[in-house]
Amino acid sequence: MNTTFIFRFLLLSSLLFVSCDDDILDLPPEDQLVVDQFFNTAKDLEVATNDFYTMLPTTGTYTDDSSSDNIMSLTPAARIRGARIVPTQRGSGGWNWSRLRDINFFLEHYKQVENPDAQRHYGGIARFFRAYFYFDKVMQFGDVPWYGEVLEAGDERLYKARDSRVLVMDSIMADIDYAIENIPAEVELNRITKYTAQILKARIALFEGTFRKYHGISGGEAFLRAAATTAEDLMNSGAYSLYTIGGPEEAYRGLFARNDQDAVETILARDFDQELETHNLGYLMTAPTMGGWGMMKDAVNSYLLADGTRFTDLPGYETMGFYQEMQNRDPRLTQTTAGPGFKVSGSEEPEPVSLESSTTGYRIIKALPDRSQWSSSYFDVIIFRYAEALLIYAEAKAELGTLTQSDLDISINLLRDRVGMPHLNMAQANANPDPYQESFYQNVDQGANKGVILEIRRERRIELFNEGLRWHDLMRWKEGKKLEQPMLGIYFPSLGAHDFDNDAKPDVYLHQGDPSGAPEGITTFINVLQRPLTEGTSGNMNPFGDGGKFDEAKDYYYPIPIEDLQLNKQLEQNPKWEH
Repeated sequence: MNTTFIFRFLLLSSLLFVSCDDDILDLPPEDQLVVDQFFNTAKDLEVATNDFYTMLPTTGTYTDDSSSDNIMSLTPAARIRGARIVPTQRGSGGWNWSRLRDINFFLEHYKQVENPDAQRHYGGIARFFRAYFYFDKVMQFGDVPWYGEVLEAGDERLYKARDSRVLVMDSIMADIDYAIENIPAEVELNRITKYTAQILKARIALFEGTFRKYHGISGGEAFLRAAATTAEDLMNSGAYSLYTIGGPEEAYRGLFARNDQDAVETILARDFDQELETHNLGYLMTAPTMGGWGMMKDAVNSYLLADGTRFTDLPGYETMGFYQEMQNRDPRLTQTTAGPGFKVSGSEEPEPVSLESSTTGYRIIKALPDRSQWSSSYFDVIIFRYAEALLIYAEAKAELGTLTQSDLDISINLLRDRVGMPHLNMAQANANPDPYQESFYQNVDQGANKGVILEIRRERRIELFNEGLRWHDLMRWKEGKKLEQPMLGIYFPSLGAHDFDNDAKPDVYLHQGDPSGAPEGITTFINVLQRPLTEGTSGNMNPFGDGGKFDEAKDYYYPIPIEDLQLNKQLEQNPKWEH
């Protein structure tokens, strides 16, 4: 286990960087004596930039999908309920700028260290984090003010209007390009390297390229070309490959379930250690009163059959029982949700069928650790991995209209090879677009590549499921209305006993308040008065009966806090959030 403290606040950094709960760009300058004493060696620059790593996500990487159409939690998130409100407090709701000041302060002083290599390296690290910071702001708020220097109290530029999306995105791309050019090309699991900067640039460029394309903003093609080129550069570097230990039936799940990541596929990981720092993901995934995460039925339906054909082309797929629908599918399905005969990592015995910890009945097992970590976990969390570069490459080229079968063979089809699935054929996909996938994406490009774009979106949802990217995918594709489609679970044809493992022994018993008629051996009881079905005594589990709500006029952006608008009269609220 790598025990470096690169993801933790350092005591020394507290002498250098101002921290405050308020959102402040106008703090007084740091003591000049501290600056003169500290920015002297390459090690000083390393220590200073270590603090920036706390900006990266930790467990949130594996929880954000529970606020999307991928996973339903016990309490549906405000953003899928259409219940977000305008925050009051300054610096809340994501409109916080204190970390930007830290970065800009570093960039104003780091060249005091007379070491050109260290200047390039750690200047690149700082610019990586400024790009990361601003990308997050653009995804949430659209146009934002660009601050490229430390501003002191009283500076009128603190109270300027938002800069244009063009200026901010061009500045982000300049920062990330500097990072790519100046951070060494090393394979470091827990450090920002050139390769980390490349995957971030590819992610940024794909988001912006598709957002502009589908939201009618000019300039998207340049970003899509940058996404494809950057992803291809990373692919051609040979620094990473796909993790395949365990073969098609185990490798995908094994990548996430192991305690310690390695740098085969994982580009950057958050390092945890049983003795130093733990997290609560195992508890969230298994405690019935905590996360309650359940995979959505339409996500389950999206996994292809093992022969590469579409599950949703089968007659009666909508009313298939659990055991039947899990047969002969893309192996990633039962490495993501618990299928018949599911075994917990490290166990040789099948786990008893249990639906208590899942709102939809489809229990999430991707990144589920061994049983010893269900109360306190210490497995590493992946932040960036190589598979995303393959998906970015294929999607960017498809959206540009330059995709070829050869492009698919070096990207999407490598992901399918890992799990033993047939290759995606571009001509066949375009000749016969999947109507089930198209029903999700009303705004998809209607050109010659519609079919293959739909297949790439299918592949992206499956491969990156529960990795915190789904919400932003729907936003950039202008598919917020997808959140208003039914979010359902397992289908039950009737009340009574049901055999989930096909072993002639019932596992699940549905009732209307009286379980007394249940046969022996039942491991899950469901009272449909408490956990309703769509048709009362039959149908799909329906944990979100009120359904999602999405306002096309405002919900693609977040609102700015009221106090920030009052303090800076040049700011304007995002559209339709004024009241």
